[in-house]
Amino acid sequence: MDTGSPLWRLSLGTGSSPTCQRRPASPPRTIRLLGFELPAMAPPPPSEQPDAPAAGAGAISKVLIVMAMETEATPLVNKFRLVEAPAHESIFPKGATWTRFYGNYKDLHLDLVMPGKDVVFGVDSVGTVSASLVAYASIQALKPDLIINAGTAGGFKTKGASVGDVFLASDVAFHDRRIPIPVFDMYGVGARKTFAAPNILKELNFKLGKLSTGDSLDMSPQDEEMILKNDATVKDMEGAAVAYVADIFSTPAIFVKAVTDIVDGEKPTAEEFLQNLISVTAALDVAVTKMIDFISGKRITDL
Repeated sequence: MDTGSPLWRLSLGTGSSPTCQRRPASPPRTIRLLGFELPAMAPPPPSEQPDAPAAGAGAISKVLIVMAMETEATPLVNKFRLVEAPAHESIFPKGATWTRFYGNYKDLHLDLVMPGKDVVFGVDSVGTVSASLVAYASIQALKPDLIINAGTAGGFKTKGASVGDVFLASDVAFHDRRIPIPVFDMYGVGARKTFAAPNILKELNFKLGKLSTGDSLDMSPQDEEMILKNDATVKDMEGAAVAYVADIFSTPAIFVKAVTDIVDGEKPTAEEFLQNLISVTAALDVAVTKMIDFISGKRITDL
């Protein structure tokens, strides 16, 4: 999720989400964001999807995509014709609002998960806590070969970021876990290298940069100081948390972030976010689609 996004002003239309069961036709669903209506997830055909063709020996077969917001995930759900897992097939604890969409694409089985809506406030459950919980439950149940954490992010022009740029994160770290005690301070930052994917970077022409993660939309002076120490090019609210969980399971994870607004720029965040949301979400959709196409038929070591 983009850390500059005005989430507290986001509201969603009502309606049904796509499932793999036949349902009566219902009005199309929309997402309303500061007066703008965006298309929501369109139900895919109700027919059951066939099993994915068997991948070659050692090839990647199961990919888990972890995202934060419905607006970010909508294009990919539609692109890959994913269906929502019904309640009786849920892999999540009873009462959890987390959502999973799944389907087959080429020789890959794709699962896309999100924390869903907060039960009290009805907004996307963004941030590190929700991201780590849904990532943990999904990895434990689905045992993916590869994780992709995809979403929007704020970028820093002083580090070469521009609106619409798509970055692969080479490193991740937290910028708001300050524990001024020896060794605990390093634990708080949690700096770690991500899974190296040099062939993806080269073939798909992504930019490379460091990602810094925090749970606040604004940037306090202390946060800014830590972001500078982290040498970050982009900042979000989930990446480092997903990386932490992926490391627990020793599962390789790739972090792809599309820049919606410039944190150290002149435009107000809300204005720039709204101006660029649709085009940048489309750029993220294209980037992840190209990545999935590239991954198909390959081994982890080929990435």
